[in-house]
Amino acid sequence: MDTLPGEKFLTPTFQEGKLAFQGVRFDVRTIKIPGKNDTTLERDVVVHPGAVVILPILDDTHIVMIRNERFAVGKELWELPAGTLDRDESPINTASRELIEETGYQAKSIQPLSSFYTSPGICNEAMYAFVANDLVFVGQALEESEKIVVELITWKQALEMIKKGIIIDAKTITTLLYYHLIVTETQLR
Repeated sequence: MDTLPGEKFLTPTFQEGKLAFQGVRFDVRTIKIPGKNDTTLERDVVVHPGAVVILPILDDTHIVMIRNERFAVGKELWELPAGTLDRDESPINTASRELIEETGYQAKSIQPLSSFYTSPGICNEAMYAFVANDLVFVGQALEESEKIVVELITWKQALEMIKKGIIIDAKTITTLLYYHLIVTETQLR
């Protein structure tokens, strides 16, 4: 898995930038970047600590997904479990914690799958994708603000839901298709 910079690896440009907003989960900094013809431009950048997304594989046919009420878009979305890294927390520890919190499943095996930037035009959020296997149900531990329903679906259903536009969450689409196209295809060769 590629190492992507997050909050711990702020570039000098970010460090020199002016703090425009300090939030609970992220900050916004106004930075100066070089423009054309020796000009300097100002841009606002969301500085994020990073996040994880987990693909929980229950068996050869089924995966664990969630229906998550997302206040920012005013909808319930089909997603894979995910969450923001706490300060000084490794991505794999975040993945283990979030899997239990959101789905109630604990994994005996969590392996890195991929990593990517979620919205590099405005944000430095690095997303670390993991695959969780050998799942044991231990019970959900939702945060107070979370409204999440756990669903067991087949791979065929998940892929059809992407095709029909039912799954519209980018990290979920990316992770499901990456696993299906890269990992599954490689295993078949």
